[in-house]
Amino acid sequence: MILEIVILAAVAAFLGLRLYSMLGRRAEHEEEVVPRRIERGEDRLSADESARSVQPPVQLRQAEVPAGTEAGVRAIAGADPRFDIVSFLEGAKGAYGMILEAFWEGDRETLRDLCDDDVYESFASAIDAREAAGETLANRLVRIENATIKSAELDGRVARVAVLFVADIAAVTRDRDETVIAGSLDDAVESRDVWTFSRHVDSAEPNWILDETDQD
Repeated sequence: MILEIVILAAVAAFLGLRLYSMLGRRAEHEEEVVPRRIERGEDRLSADESARSVQPPVQLRQAEVPAGTEAGVRAIAGADPRFDIVSFLEGAKGAYGMILEAFWEGDRETLRDLCDDDVYESFASAIDAREAAGETLANRLVRIENATIKSAELDGRVARVAVLFVADIAAVTRDRDETVIAGSLDDAVESRDVWTFSRHVDSAEPNWILDETDQD
């Protein structure tokens, strides 16, 4: 008799634990809050898409949008729901590195894909002059310390965003005999470049292109 009671108690305890485990997981699941980033159009609920006329103003994260640029960023986000400031800055940093590498290596094809005509011609002319002099670059992007939006505007249907890149670059120039004539790979120099990227907001292509370069 005592053995039967012990067995029944064990079974009841086991079933109780199983039931608690199932309910506990269900409760936790029901209490989960699905995060939504208001900046990304694809993350919005379908109900939002059917009520575009009453959408609330685009919310911006202050840490990523310096004072004075909010209006331009809002205008771009309003015209292109896919525009996300965090994703844009990450893509801009990637493009910064790719364009610098292409310029240093004389890769005109990559520059053609990533730059507008004016910027491409500027880069290509510098490459032509360097090659004519028999010089080569052995530069290296050590790190991008910071990338912040300096200005943003919606010009008609064309979005333009200027980004200030603060980066450490080690630069070396060699002549046709491979002799170092300038720079050193041991000493990185801080570079402060302002690059402006543009994109037509109605374009099916998500890519931005570099359409202006300057220094801060």
